[in-house]
Amino acid sequence: MIGAFDRLSLPLLRVLPAEHAHRLAIRALSLVPLPSPPADDARLAVRAFGLDFPNPVGMAAGFDKNAEAGEAVLRLGFGFTEIGTVTPKPQQGNPRPRLFRLTEDGAIINRMGFNNDGAARVRERLSARPQKGIIGVNIGANKDAVDRIADYVSLIGVFAPVAAYFTVNISSPNTPDLRNLQQSARLDELLARVIEARDQHGTTPVLLKIAPDLTLQELDDITRLARQRGIDGMVISNTTIARPGSLKGPDAGEPGGLSGRPLFDLSTRMLAETYVRVEGAFPLIGVGGINCGACALTKIRCGASLVQLYSALVYRGLGMVADIKRHLVAQLDQSGSTLSEIVGTDAARMTAGPWPVL
Repeated sequence: MIGAFDRLSLPLLRVLPAEHAHRLAIRALSLVPLPSPPADDARLAVRAFGLDFPNPVGMAAGFDKNAEAGEAVLRLGFGFTEIGTVTPKPQQGNPRPRLFRLTEDGAIINRMGFNNDGAARVRERLSARPQKGIIGVNIGANKDAVDRIADYVSLIGVFAPVAAYFTVNISSPNTPDLRNLQQSARLDELLARVIEARDQHGTTPVLLKIAPDLTLQELDDITRLARQRGIDGMVISNTTIARPGSLKGPDAGEPGGLSGRPLFDLSTRMLAETYVRVEGAFPLIGVGGINCGACALTKIRCGASLVQLYSALVYRGLGMVADIKRHLVAQLDQSGSTLSEIVGTDAARMTAGPWPVL
């Protein structure tokens, strides 16, 4: 069924403006009754952050911003999905156009600006769903917030009863000065207050999502504080503000965050650098440029217990999820290893190599 959907939908979606196509895809998934996916090979199961994932392949935040299609996404064969970014108050985001395909590059540029329905409406949708499958909530601050850290704290209380985990998004380039929260003093205060709020409402895992554009000194500070404050994991990484000289798309100069294939090398290097600094204190999710099974395997070998993708679905379709899982199973068959045994096996080698050139 997914193959037929891809064959019918991809040509149509590609001729529509990018944001219209995205909206149509969400609408279709929320309306079309999808069958349950085939059971995953037991060797793909992952336990991380105290949660049991049926497979390591997740839908990244940014696709289902308002929790409209969470169940449908899980029925596509994903092991988990992450909704959001959600802010306390509804937010329109940045002016349109704000989403651009770079088809020749297998990439996307977005400057959406945390457009979402707001915490109350999203909480209603999550509360109404059957509590099956893992849906994480990516949280952020409103653009006009006087105390942005207070926004994150408030969202912990709102979503604690319905979120499988939280991702604290301080790395989007599309909210002015948001990335300043990655600086040591602000980050320490943020993590302290978020963890305190989480502890008041239960044990929901808290993850931190960082940018790929950090210096190694900044990464040293972030991982040190993450370990000291006892967060449960990190997501590596968000989009990049860099623009590789190799980009061919006519919209390559548009402001915003770049995702997709050109981000793979940089995000994977940052993943490996994070893995060696974390020293097993908590698991990592690898994101950025995954468009095939080999890419997912590389992320795992460089330190990811789980992976997420989104941009490549625009070009390769939903069938890519099953392709990635088949590739992982084939590699496990060939090596005789388990997934947990190969996590991070190439991280040290990766960090010893030259820095990726964008």
